Amino acid sequence: MEELKNRKMLGIIGGMGPEASCYFYENVIAHTKAEKDQEHIDMVLLSHASMPDRTEAIRTGDDTHLINLLCNDARTLETLGASNIAITCNTSHYFYKHIQNAVKIPVINMIQESVNYAVHRYDNVKRVGIMATDGTIGSKIYHKACRKAGVTPVQPSAERQADVMSLIYDDIKAGKSGDRAKFDRVVSEFMRKGCDVIILACTELSVFKGKHEVASICLDAMDVLVEESIRRSGAEYVE
Repeated sequence: MEELKNRKMLGIIGGMGPEASCYFYENVIAHTKAEKDQEHIDMVLLSHASMPDRTEAIRTGDDTHLINLLCNDARTLETLGASNIAITCNTSHYFYKHIQNAVKIPVINMIQESVNYAVHRYDNVKRVGIMATDGTIGSKIYHKACRKAGVTPVQPSAERQADVMSLIYDDIKAGKSGDRAKFDRVVSEFMRKGCDVIILACTELSVFKGKHEVASICLDAMDVLVEESIRRSGAEYVE
């Protein structure tokens, strides 16, 4: 019981998309060492499905409303007693500084944590492929994190990026299981470009991975966020 006193509540800004948030929640439960209800961590999931599209906001620069919503959600979670905040959307991390500045509690930086994981838990990493939305790719948030960590970021060709966007929007966000051929074409291109790790940098791709077997070279940013969330909440992470 003594160790349970050190537990911290996790706040989650979700709904981007809803299935990805559900997948995150299920995986936090699945990877927390617990033999009864009381040994799991307390969580508050704010599933803000009506949140404006993040890629569109970055593309157009019309982001004031989106930033206000993200910051208000963070403040709500802080008010409800969360000690850390996880955001189950890679693209939203383009606005990370705004969100972090809006609250006094830590907001887990999924981008930085994922790149650090790739560099330190894979062998001799030099080139990192980034499979993500146009918004994430265009914002260069993973590119900057990779360069900061001393590795080279690699993005798909325009043709393969179209495959990624179709897989995310036409398939997963539309409730489909995902076209395996699209995914495999992107992975094959990354491997031809000499990538040592491929980061699945969109939570819809995490949902895809949950339904399909993927190569060991693929690192799911959602998995990193799950592990970091559990550890920061004072619980033990299990594979």
